Amino acid sequence: MSPAFRTIALIGKYKSPEIAESLMMLAEFLKSRGIDVLVEEGTAALVGADGFAVASYANIGRRADLAIVLGGDGSMLTAARQLAESDVPLVGVNQGRLGFMTDLARDDMLDGVSDLLEGKFKSEQRCLLEASVQRGEDCIFRTQALNDVVVNKGDLGRMIEFAVSIDGEFLYNQRSDGLIIATPTGSTAYALSANGPILHPAVPGMALVPLCPHALSNRPITVSDDSRIEIVLHAPHRARVHADGQEKCDLEAGDRVGVARSRLSIRLLHPLGYSYFAMLREKLHWSETPRRY
Repeated sequence: MSPAFRTIALIGKYKSPEIAESLMMLAEFLKSRGIDVLVEEGTAALVGADGFAVASYANIGRRADLAIVLGGDGSMLTAARQLAESDVPLVGVNQGRLGFMTDLARDDMLDGVSDLLEGKFKSEQRCLLEASVQRGEDCIFRTQALNDVVVNKGDLGRMIEFAVSIDGEFLYNQRSDGLIIATPTGSTAYALSANGPILHPAVPGMALVPLCPHALSNRPITVSDDSRIEIVLHAPHRARVHADGQEKCDLEAGDRVGVARSRLSIRLLHPLGYSYFAMLREKLHWSETPRRY
């Protein structure tokens, strides 16, 4: 049987040489199945490639039919933003902690990848956010985020104040440590720790989750992902905007942060037995018998 993918890229967890054994095992396995293997250049610089082709993200986007990420959710976030333009599907092998997006366990990696090569998978689209910062007439920052866009107090030890509008309509002024704008994918990340709602990936929405608001009546709210959100920082405050906790821009009073659904999306491939609700039960320890102390 011809494999479903002819060229597969391998991407390792950032600055984690311990993934070398798993990565090379997987590379040799794919080679034995007649697959052309590309090793992402940052990964190759860290753990070596031992005769396999080394490729930049741009090259992976042009050549690969699939990218397998060995790491945690942070590694998946990086790969997703880098490859969103090319529509290369992603599969995650969990080498991190919780791993909400990394379906394959390290011990089951070869069996799971073998099923993928035989076409035994289901595909799921996940939306991204586009964030920009307008300072006067100039756009000084623009990026994509799979999990969330966060405006927070940065290095300051005090609350910040800002105004939030949805589609040009004033929503509220808020005094808090900041605000998380999360996709359904990101609703199980930082937003979850701030008591935000969990959004099923099929829900076309964005969650706005305040960070330690001064007024206890400031509650999370979910809006349509057709909405455009604008945050304006009030004087005399400074702040910072983050995308997926990996890209950032320092903000000054009067800066306007715009957040909307991106035209781009990513494609995740799951094993045939994958269930979002089963994943939540496992990762969040739902339905477990309470411990007795």
